[in-house]
Amino acid sequence: MRVAEELAAVAPNRHTLLTIGVFDGVHVGHQYLIGQLRKQAEERGLLSGVVTFRQRPQTVLNPRSRVNYLTTLEERTKLIRSLGIELVAALSFTPELSQLSAREFVLLLKEYLKMRGLVIGPDFALGRGREGDAVYLKALGQELDFSVDVVEPFRQDDETVSSTAIRDALARGDVARVTKFLGRNFTLGGPVVKGVERGRTLGFPTANLAMNSNQALPADGVYATRVYVGGSTHKAVVNIGQRPTFGEKDRTIEVYLLDFRGDLYGEEIKVELVERLRAERKFDSADELKVQISKDVEGARAILDGAANQGQ
Repeated sequence: MRVAEELAAVAPNRHTLLTIGVFDGVHVGHQYLIGQLRKQAEERGLLSGVVTFRQRPQTVLNPRSRVNYLTTLEERTKLIRSLGIELVAALSFTPELSQLSAREFVLLLKEYLKMRGLVIGPDFALGRGREGDAVYLKALGQELDFSVDVVEPFRQDDETVSSTAIRDALARGDVARVTKFLGRNFTLGGPVVKGVERGRTLGFPTANLAMNSNQALPADGVYATRVYVGGSTHKAVVNIGQRPTFGEKDRTIEVYLLDFRGDLYGEEIKVELVERLRAERKFDSADELKVQISKDVEGARAILDGAANQGQ
């Protein structure tokens, strides 16, 4: 059984207190729940652990469904560990795993992860048909000797923070809301690939970021960003869209690094959104677009310099 193999590979050296979920985005709501887990684990002398999934369960249960991710598994794991969690187990959510009963799954956690307790949200459920809700798990915990603590959802601006709410805000280009709900700036990354090099002809050579079809992206538009290349950080303007001025249809991510000279082809870069400058629009000529890009660059520079000064 694959799930048993993946759990066995983790092999904690002492008893654990766990939470379970996809935790896409590791937003402030996730951070609150994980903080409660860590606090309880320290008080009880248990190892704090998070069980996450490589795939979103709904994409396995309903192959026609599509939910773009806010963070890759690697990013999720890094963010979760940065919160002080000692153990992260990533499981492949397979049709086989989806057919396990709540009892069967809990017994696997007890056997392989030495689980002595669960910390969950009120809407949490596990096992076939989502039978393992809070009420069921508490009863099962009394039988199998593990605790179940239900943590109320974290609310911000009188709204429950969720990955869905963040995706919706991102799709609207509401960067401020995305940042507030994530507790950090949204980032996307990938390798730089060859483009049509139209930016170079306009005097603003851009790096074209390869797009992952499963990555959640902001609304089309122009953004003030920071770009990380290797160990260096650069101010940048990013255009996401179809370049309507030139009648093109393919969606692209074009990155113009301020005050930078060099070749980025093949480099892995990370783009951090700071603020949306404007929506993408069609210009009457390349010269008109060039004037607007100059304004975008100055606007981005002012925003990024201001953000840097606030951080000092």
